[in-house]
Amino acid sequence: MTKFAEARSYADPDAAARKLIEIAHSIEPVQDGRIHIEKINWPFLDDLRGSPAEYGAGIDRAVANGWLSMHESGTYVTFTQTGIDLFT
Repeated sequence: MTKFAEARSYADPDAAARKLIEIAHSIEPVQDGRIHIEKINWPFLDDLRGSPAEYGAGIDRAVANGWLSMHESGTYVTFTQTGIDLFT
């Protein structure tokens, strides 16, 4: 009998991006609207059991979609106006 791998919820970068912005939206931003990246990646990787590859693809997609802006240091993100508009 062949066993198949279970479908992963966040294998689709769009699904991962949507979940990541939901997580980011639930975080209280600090100085200048900054959301520290560990506040997003820990829940995704640990609580939701997303993989590092799914996380990376999701963050990349959220940035490419114009929902989040990643600081060049990679330590925090901020919502763009497009990202904010998703929740209004």
